[in-house]
Amino acid sequence: MGLLTFSLNVTLDGCIDHEEGIADAETHAFFTRLMDEAGAMLFGRITYEMMESYWPAVARGDFEAPPAIREWAVKLEAKPKYVVSSTRTDFPWANSHHIAGDLRTRVQRLKDATPAGVLLGSGTLATELDRLDLIDEYQFLVHPMIAGHGPTLYQRGLPGARRLALVSAKPLRNGAVALHYRRAH
Repeated sequence: MGLLTFSLNVTLDGCIDHEEGIADAETHAFFTRLMDEAGAMLFGRITYEMMESYWPAVARGDFEAPPAIREWAVKLEAKPKYVVSSTRTDFPWANSHHIAGDLRTRVQRLKDATPAGVLLGSGTLATELDRLDLIDEYQFLVHPMIAGHGPTLYQRGLPGARRLALVSAKPLRNGAVALHYRRAH
């Protein structure tokens, strides 16, 4: 069984707005490495649609992009992508698959079928999966900024606090810090 790892950019005040944070080669290299290590990606519909509207065009070369960003786009294109949605069933982006039905059962089945693990990149979906005790690890890239607005990490709340064990903390040259935690049992 593979691990489900929740990974996201977050500012010091918890903002997870995709337009906040440092979007440079070092940041993209960090997320490319995480994606390379995972067997599949998992998104909620809103995050998937945001990514679907941009990254395939970058992978095709429709936009000029630095090498690290193009590498991310090309690898994301090839990676299996699973999308949780109760409102959409058609996902034409390459290697995209729909997850519907009982969330606990379907995501557990995906973890069981993906020994290299699944990388989760959606904040709202993470809250739901954390409520179901399905997230095993957290890899956050904490950016050296205060956004002063939302959306924020876990803004819909959890039924209780989650105890985590630090696996590693690594500062990046751009001032962000890569934090890796594992659920403490």
